[in-house]
Amino acid sequence: MPRTITVGLDGSPESRAAAEWAAREAKLRGLPLKLVNVWEPVPTPMAQAPLLGAEPQQQGSTRHESAEGLRLRHPGIEITAEQVSGRPGEVLSRIADDAVLLVLGSRGLSGVGGFLVGSVGLAVVAHAERPVVLVRAGEQAADEHLMDRTGIPSAAAPYRPVVLGLDTDDPDPSLVEFAFDAADRRATSLRVVHGWNPPPYYAYGLSSDLELHTELARQEAATLTEVLRPWRQKFPAVEVVEESRYGTAAIHLVDASREASLVVVGRRIRRSPLGARIGPITHAVLHHATAPVAVVAHG
Repeated sequence: MPRTITVGLDGSPESRAAAEWAAREAKLRGLPLKLVNVWEPVPTPMAQAPLLGAEPQQQGSTRHESAEGLRLRHPGIEITAEQVSGRPGEVLSRIADDAVLLVLGSRGLSGVGGFLVGSVGLAVVAHAERPVVLVRAGEQAADEHLMDRTGIPSAAAPYRPVVLGLDTDDPDPSLVEFAFDAADRRATSLRVVHGWNPPPYYAYGLSSDLELHTELARQEAATLTEVLRPWRQKFPAVEVVEESRYGTAAIHLVDASREASLVVVGRRIRRSPLGARIGPITHAVLHHATAPVAVVAHG
């Protein structure tokens, strides 16, 4: 069974933020941390050029400095580093299979809270069958915590809630357990967000039928409660806040991310000849959430 937190590292601000988050997660879980730098070889004639020829050595130096810095800032965590050659998307997807979870960085959008997820990050999320966490550039430990008594974000204050996006029609146990476990380790609450829309044959007259809308809302809320009942029993220390809300789930999750330490969403594994894909809700959350996002692949 995988017993390592792995982070993809390239020296960028977003990957450094990801490495710091991964170190904090490794401490929460009591696991070692592995830093992986993926070097994509260039064609031989280009590699012989003086500037390009020095690139592997520069990356190796960056990797070494990052590992040493993390050891100083996070004492007590076992940290290793390695360099792997290949296409980043393919290598990181393969490496994810040997980790408890894989952590990657995403650039923050200037002036707008959220991520700018590149092609490598999207490819890894779409193909990896282990949990993948995306951390935005500039993410600090204090951002995941509540304000202290003076009104300043502080890593010494309690964690903000963990947010779980849940489809009650097909609630995968691995997704739900990941979210409950994350909240339990952080000694914080779990905010479960479920978005619902009426069946197409109801939708036409729904706006004028308040009684029907109320009944559908009651049914959806009752279903959510029933789905979560065994998990409340398994994690009795976790306070659960249930939110069954009319409308698009992605919008509700992005709103909830502003007060979250972590957002957890799922991705269905589809081994299709047309290739892997990310569902629209998860895709929207990845691009617009302001907290780190964990994508849990499930069958």
